[in-house]
Amino acid sequence: MQRIPPPGRTLPVGRDSRGPADPLSPYPERILMKPLALLALLAAVPATLPAQVLVDTAGAGVLVAQAMDHSEVMQNLQHLSDAIGPRLSGSTAMRRANEWVAERFRAYGLTAALEAYPFGVTWERGPISVQLAAPFRRSLLAYSWAWTAGTGGRTVSGPVVRVSIGDAEELEASKDRIKGAWVMLNDPSFVWNPDGPPMTAADSAARSAEFQRRRDANANADTSAAARERRQQFGIDRPFLMKKYGALGTLADGAKEHTLVTMSGSPNRVSPLPNVVLSHEDYLMLARQVEAKLSPRLEVSVQNAVGTAPVQQWNTIGEIRGSELPGQVVILGAHLDSWDHAQGVTDNGAASMAVVEAARIVAQSGLKPKRTIRFVLFSGEEQGLLGSRAYAAAHAAEADSIQAVMVLDNGTGMILGQALQGRNELEQLWKDLLAPVAHLGAGRVRQANKGGTDHLSFVPYGVPAFNYDQESRGYNHTHHSQSDTFDKAVAGDLRQAAAVMAVTAFELANLPELLPRGEKREVTPPAPARPSEGLVTR
Repeated sequence: MQRIPPPGRTLPVGRDSRGPADPLSPYPERILMKPLALLALLAAVPATLPAQVLVDTAGAGVLVAQAMDHSEVMQNLQHLSDAIGPRLSGSTAMRRANEWVAERFRAYGLTAALEAYPFGVTWERGPISVQLAAPFRRSLLAYSWAWTAGTGGRTVSGPVVRVSIGDAEELEASKDRIKGAWVMLNDPSFVWNPDGPPMTAADSAARSAEFQRRRDANANADTSAAARERRQQFGIDRPFLMKKYGALGTLADGAKEHTLVTMSGSPNRVSPLPNVVLSHEDYLMLARQVEAKLSPRLEVSVQNAVGTAPVQQWNTIGEIRGSELPGQVVILGAHLDSWDHAQGVTDNGAASMAVVEAARIVAQSGLKPKRTIRFVLFSGEEQGLLGSRAYAAAHAAEADSIQAVMVLDNGTGMILGQALQGRNELEQLWKDLLAPVAHLGAGRVRQANKGGTDHLSFVPYGVPAFNYDQESRGYNHTHHSQSDTFDKAVAGDLRQAAAVMAVTAFELANLPELLPRGEKREVTPPAPARPSEGLVTR
């Protein structure tokens, strides 16, 4: 699940904008949408569903049995995690994963192919050493933010300074302070001590007040289009200007507990300045030392390699052809790429292998879907949904023939149900689709939007697109961190998730009609951020 704040800033992990969903409910064998629900639905959307939508659940039991009794999800996940390893987009491991997944699809009887798209420059993480030299000596836990420069392997030493550089005027005022220094641009993140007392009402109020103070700091900003464009361009230019003024690099807060760190970055936002992500504990220490005027100093060596020319990447696609309506497609998806400082299991190898397992379940069940079911493993998700955005654009002419897109990307946890992503008129339909797997714990349907993953790429084309709700299973800890490893995978949850995906995809493939289209919007393709003229780009 991608999170790409600008260099020097991290964002908290969040699954969506709403709280827990409704409890589970029992299911009948065959289900009709309720007429009253349809009356409200018909007034809400330009296209209409038929008066009654029959959800054929006849094959659900066969699919669930195949999932529970013959699962291969964990052996596939172990191979992906231990034999191929982390899959940073642009790396050789990513390509190996693309090809291996295609082989798995073919072994299960699907057709399979790799589909290329333009990605951007590659980036390779090298060794890093960060030493606190004063006021005492200690090694600090640190990683490079992706797609940022290193120090060329040299050890560069300098003081730590804490400054706010939100615009060109602040940069001009701070240029003497940042010269030859390691720069903290942001306040420490809010991370509650998990081993301390629970947060009290007073603690919560104090935190809310601090959030409000930070929001108020920007409340008087000019909101005109020209002003927003200037701020956006300054955000692109800032690392280039800081390098020009002699800053050694920037420091970012890892923003997690117990020395875990959050990772992100994109080839569309390459920085010529090293950006070192420290553990939250070390970032807090430096902030306290600066405030206490203890004059902390760092010795830093970073070896990273940024590519010199754009490259292609690939999405891996497996397909079970429909028996009656092969030109209409149901898509099950997940992103196969990951960050590179662990194994990329909860984000998102587990979900990827659940999609592969769903393909196996349908293919080996003996059941024949009426529509084509396509299983797409995207790359480039962590860099800004690049693979799915490219796929959706390349298949835009087919968008009206895509029944629905369902994506899994919230960790290793079991599926709890579905968030409707603004398509509230489909609430009863989703309850009916999930009814055959409600006994597995997947009966929730709620009116909520979810962000941060590949289903979003299809929404502007009017395609009904969803991201399944999942049990968290510690996802906020493992997400984008060095703790995202195979031992965190929950086998029973992944068997369940594959079963739910197989059942709902098969049911959607067999609905009598295509689902109504959503509102279509113009799409701006992703592109590399360009620094202002005159700034060095390398």
